[in-house]
Amino acid sequence: MNETLTLLELNTLVRMTIEQSLNREYWVEAELSECRESRGHCYMELIEKDAGSNTPVARAQARCWRSTWAMLQPYFERTAGQPLRAGLKVRLRVYAQFHEAYGFSWIVTDIDPTFTLGDMARRRQQIISQLRQEGIFDLQKQLQLPPFCLHIAVISSETAAGYGDFAAQLADSPFRFETTLFPAIMQGEQVEQSIIKALNEIYRVNEGLKKPPHLPFDCVVIIRGGGATADLSGFDTLPLAENVAQFPLPIITGIGHDRDESIIDMVSHLRVKTPTAAAQYLISHHEQLLLRINDGQERIVRSALSRMEVERLRLLRLTERIPPLFSLAKARHEARLEHISLQLAELMLRRLEREHNRLATLEARLQPTIGLRLTSERHRLQLLEQRAKALDPQLILNRGYSITMADGHALRTPADAPPGTLLETRLAGGTLHSRSIAAPQRHNEEAR
Repeated sequence: MNETLTLLELNTLVRMTIEQSLNREYWVEAELSECRESRGHCYMELIEKDAGSNTPVARAQARCWRSTWAMLQPYFERTAGQPLRAGLKVRLRVYAQFHEAYGFSWIVTDIDPTFTLGDMARRRQQIISQLRQEGIFDLQKQLQLPPFCLHIAVISSETAAGYGDFAAQLADSPFRFETTLFPAIMQGEQVEQSIIKALNEIYRVNEGLKKPPHLPFDCVVIIRGGGATADLSGFDTLPLAENVAQFPLPIITGIGHDRDESIIDMVSHLRVKTPTAAAQYLISHHEQLLLRINDGQERIVRSALSRMEVERLRLLRLTERIPPLFSLAKARHEARLEHISLQLAELMLRRLEREHNRLATLEARLQPTIGLRLTSERHRLQLLEQRAKALDPQLILNRGYSITMADGHALRTPADAPPGTLLETRLAGGTLHSRSIAAPQRHNEEAR
């Protein structure tokens, strides 16, 4: 019990134990979470997940040496109709190998090509089919990235190196990007709920920012700083894919590597390899916009200069044509004015002649009427003169009557002339002036 072994001795003991106890080949069913080829050898990572929670419960490394892989690869691709890749569930014949320096690995000696897609691939295919049946698989592709896409909502882990690279690359660009981070868990079993929560928060904030002077987000970027292919399983769920596909803003994903593609990569507006590729795409989008603006500006300037030259030449030709055209127009208008003058003179003479004849006719008709009217009015005046003479006050005065007046008015009763009133009495032969006195008392008059 107190014996101490070196690491090499201990590993040699493990190798000998494995060779003695696991001395035959085994057929094993597993899902490929990674499959890569290097120097003619094929290196695989095998995985088995819990059916209920989709959590990996077993992992192992497997290798297929170049001599065996050269025969198995074309046979598998020809039979299965597809290359060996991550996401396939495979049936392999393996034997155990333990190397003192490199550790344990299963060595692949045969592959059953009739054992086709694994559970992961089948689930992915079922999700894709359901998204297509719902008509939302290509909804994001129908959205257009705004020309000025400067306000960006980012879904990523706050401590992820990929997010730092993304933000730094945008900050170093000549464009004024504004990024807002919505933290989310980007690996493990909580990926789905975390990203959906971030999308809901972006939607809520974006609706509030639509009121001036705030500017809403132009797009959403979901980025992840790499990781194993098996860690992408959280991005292959139906609820997350539905949320991404139906989100009203364009979504750019950069959550995997060049050879990895998740379902939300498929349904997003654009899928790029890495976070830095997402930043470069946004910068390139504005560079292309700037080129289009500069090109449009140059075309406008060229068009304006060309149009100005054309108009200058046209004005020059018009200037050369104006003198003769003016002379011709002047001659035409002078002739027209002379013709109009002659017409007006002729019309005036005709009108004068008509009016002269009309006046002569009226004069002939008015002579007898005027004579009769004058005779009638003369007789009426004679009658009025006779009546006026008959009413002349002088005639009354000549018969011995008089008229007493006060203040220019004829007096009718003694009450019209209070005591002391200046009186004017007109007689046929002249005028008398006097003043009124008080009238005698009524009882004295009755006594007399």
